[in-house]
Amino acid sequence: MSSVASQVILHPIVSQSLKVLGTNLGRDKLYRAIQYFSRFLSWYLLVKGYKIEAARWNALKNHLALGRKLMRLGKPVEHLQAALRASQSTGEIAEQITTICRQVGYFGYLTYDALVWANTVKFFNLKPSTAQKVGKNANRFWLAGILFSIAHGLFKAGRIANEVSKLRSGHLTDKGENVDREVKRNALRVAREATRQQFTIDILDLWIPASNLGLTNLNDGVLGIFGLVSSVSGPSTEKLSERYVSSLITSLIAFRQQWIAVTSK
Repeated sequence: MSSVASQVILHPIVSQSLKVLGTNLGRDKLYRAIQYFSRFLSWYLLVKGYKIEAARWNALKNHLALGRKLMRLGKPVEHLQAALRASQSTGEIAEQITTICRQVGYFGYLTYDALVWANTVKFFNLKPSTAQKVGKNANRFWLAGILFSIAHGLFKAGRIANEVSKLRSGHLTDKGENVDREVKRNALRVAREATRQQFTIDILDLWIPASNLGLTNLNDGVLGIFGLVSSVSGPSTEKLSERYVSSLITSLIAFRQQWIAVTSK
């Protein structure tokens, strides 16, 4: 039994999971995924008439949302730094402007979100009308940040498409130039996939602040699914899922076989 436990506990996927969850980004991705799954499940149970079970999952959703606000207290400064670095960089002017605006939008969102957290935990008390305004401003900045992120993705995708077209139309005869072209093509392919992934995440996340502001009327079930999908689509979970899913399956099969062998004695 000890050997079975050792193989499971010390398995590479367990170690890799601990490394991912040992970072703020990894924990936030996990908590966010559970938060939005809880939002969907709470809505589904409520529709089916299971009020007690729905209240349990709704409470989990609310506590995870509050915990994530605490984890993000230092994030506004990071986005402000990113905006400053973008303003000092060189490149396509449209991408540069949208990057700056996106980072400023997220800075405003997380700053107001910190005030929401402080009011919720009673660190200081805001009037109900003031608290409502703070929450709306947080969602306005969040929505603005996502819209600028979408615009940035469109500009970047257009630039990448133009660069790929130039590579395809070029007439290179030197072997070294052909190798250089292949390297550039691979780099553009990676950048294009990353841009598409971020664009998909932004399109899904867009509806959450829009619904909070009353601009759309999507129910919690749809928003929960959107939030869950965008949470598991991020780069911190992508590496884990692609690299270790097959290893996890193999480990579970081996664990089952050893469990049967031990218990049958």
